[in-house]
Amino acid sequence: MRVEIWSDVICPWCYIGKARFEKGLAAFAGRDGVEVVHRSFELSAGAPRDGGKTVGAELKAKYGWDDAQLKAMEDRVGAAAASEGLGMRHDRFVTGTFDLHRLLHLAKERGLQDRLLDALYAATFAEARPIGEDDTLVEIATGAGLDADEVRRVLADDTAYADAVRADEKEAAELGATGVPFFVIDRRFAVSGGQPAPVFTQALEQAAAAGGLQTVAGAADDGAACADDACDVP
Repeated sequence: MRVEIWSDVICPWCYIGKARFEKGLAAFAGRDGVEVVHRSFELSAGAPRDGGKTVGAELKAKYGWDDAQLKAMEDRVGAAAASEGLGMRHDRFVTGTFDLHRLLHLAKERGLQDRLLDALYAATFAEARPIGEDDTLVEIATGAGLDADEVRRVLADDTAYADAVRADEKEAAELGATGVPFFVIDRRFAVSGGQPAPVFTQALEQAAAAGGLQTVAGAADDGAACADDACDVP
């Protein structure tokens, strides 16, 4: 069985949803036969990788939120992260993620994709590091096991793995994904949003038994997602 997960590094519900999926997978009897592949999705396609603006400033500027609205949203997301044992800093940075996704494709070739994604999530949300800066990004990637020179070569070459990122994004659109996280199981079942762990377990069990049945699983109230820079927070 293959599970493909479309996500973005700056999406808090992708960060939370990955942890929930892994708990759901751990409860699935056939977990040893599951291959997990992470796919690219940009919430801010074309945005510069400068890492200079905090998420609070970005959301207030984009949506006209006041301090109280921003705090309410961040408190809800922070509580959801804490419930999964994850850290969540409110002073984290926003950045364009195209280059980060290119590095994740490099990491996939080296068998380190999951490790790099975890490291990028931790740096973004738990540590509020400026992941848009080259030196910080190289440090994170090498900490996940990648070679520093190879990482710098990929960052310096705008074409490296660019087609792979765009192919992932094209597939997401073809599958009807309008937000992330978006989980596709054997191209038969789709789970949208950071659903609770039991929803993922149930979807895996249904996919294992369903043969060619195509359906969508996961409509729980607390399965939030991010789309176009906005997070749907219950």
